[in-house]
Order: sequence, then structure tokens, then C-alpha cells
Amino acid sequence: MYVVTGVTGRTGAATAQALIEAGERVRVVVRDAAKGESWARKGAEVAVADLADVPALSDALSGANGAYLLVPPYYAEAAPIARGQALAGAIAEAVTVARLPKLAALSSIGADLPEGTGLILVNRAIEQHLAATGTAATFLRAAYFMENWAGVAGVAAAQGVLPSFLAPLDRAIPMVATADIGHAAAEALREDWTGIRTIGLEGPAGYSPNDVAAAFARALGRPVQAVAVPEADWPAALSQAGLSPDAVDGFVELNRAVNSGHVDFAADPAAGHRRGRTPIDTVVAALVKTVA
Repeated sequence: MYVVTGVTGRTGAATAQALIEAGERVRVVVRDAAKGESWARKGAEVAVADLADVPALSDALSGANGAYLLVPPYYAEAAPIARGQALAGAIAEAVTVARLPKLAALSSIGADLPEGTGLILVNRAIEQHLAATGTAATFLRAAYFMENWAGVAGVAAAQGVLPSFLAPLDRAIPMVATADIGHAAAEALREDWTGIRTIGLEGPAGYSPNDVAAAFARALGRPVQAVAVPEADWPAALSQAGLSPDAVDGFVELNRAVNSGHVDFAADPAAGHRRGRTPIDTVVAALVKTVA
């Protein structure tokens, strides 16, 4: 039996679904029992626990063959990096108490870097805390989420422009669909290994903002042009999206790191890389259906 956290988000849901489809027993962890009802209908066990509650989470992890773990974002809260780092410590404590034999954890490219990465520092913390438990661990260092474009899908549909924090607009970077992250996590959990594994996850190809705009144009059946958002306008745009001032600072530093090449998928010292199969067109087509 495998435990999956984060099932109200994209990667956790994808991981749980992939495990169920593979015929595995699954226990999902939710804070609100109502959020587990759809998973119970799929045959999953449901454990109610806050990830910060070490006794409750350790109970949820007990008896499992492995678990998919992540630190959810705290974009609307003050000090989101410190909050995430503290939660990483609590999760690691629960792993130790539960004597979990192995785990797969969501991380990010750039988690190997000690500074200058903004919110990616939370991923670095979960790697460090979980590695210290001695549990066999696979860290999935994901590339840029294709679903990150969801926030501007409505603008693309309504105005024919795709605002982009990524620049230059013609530079392709690795991107990955969250469905492929889920499949990779499920695959990793069903494998046998010892010690620490670090796996970089990317999609079938790299994509530039111009490539993403072209995918939106194909999905919408009309022209869409990528437009670089000036760095001076980033804080206002992020604040308008509901991020706290501290989260805005973390996102600004993260985006600067990606644009400057400080965070570079090709330079990540991950032991192995895996490619997903989902192209950007598939993800964009699904995003368009939610706004068009």
C-alpha cells in the first residue's frame, strides 16, 4: 500500500491515480475528510491529517510500502519559505516515527543550489530533511510546470496575448506536465532502490514562451502572441494574483534565477533524467477548455 499526499493538487492527484490504475492499494492524506470522498469512491483509503501534525501524519504513513510526499505552497501567507522549511522538518519527523521504508518527494530543478533561487529553497529543505531520515528516498526534481501557464490562459483566450515572466521569448527551457510527474512518482515508488536517488523530470521537448503561445493559438483557433512582462511589473502582477509580499519576493528571485540561467536544468547534477510523454499542446488544450 502506498500513501499519497497532496491529492487536492495536480501532482498528488496524478500520483494517486497512476498507482490506482497500476492496481496498487492507495491511502490518500487530506486535511478535510470531504476532500477524500472522490478517492474513496475509487477504492482508496482516506486518512485525515494535517501535514504539520506529526502524530497524525505518522499514523497515516504507518504500514505503507512507500509514500509520495510534498510541501504545498503557502503563497498567500507571510514567510512562505520559512513555513515550507518548517513543514519539511515535520514531514521528515513523521517519516522517522512511522518507519517508512521508502519515499518519493516532489522537488525542483535548482534544489541543489544553496541561494538565489527564491521559493525553490523550500524544495531544497525537503530534500535535506528527508535525506537525513535514512529512509530510501527519490527526489523528483521537476522542470518548469506546463500548468504554470494556467494563470494567463484566460488572458490568452480573451486578448490574444500570452503574458510571460520567462524571457527571452524565443529561449526554450525544459517543461513538464504534472500528469507526467505523477506517473514518474508512481513508477519510482514501485521500484526497488537503497539510499538517495535524484531524478530530473522534463517533458518530451523544451518550449519557449513563443512555443507556448503557438500552442494556445492552435487550441483557440486564432492568433496568440507571447509578450514579456517587464521585471518592474512583476511585483504588482504577483500581488494582484493574491501572493503575499514575502511570496512575491520569492517568486521574483525564482524567475530571475531561471531567466539568468542560475537555475539550469542541464546543469543540475541529478543522477538521472526521465522524460514524460505529454506535449505542451495537450496541456494547453486542457487549460483552454477551462477558460474558453
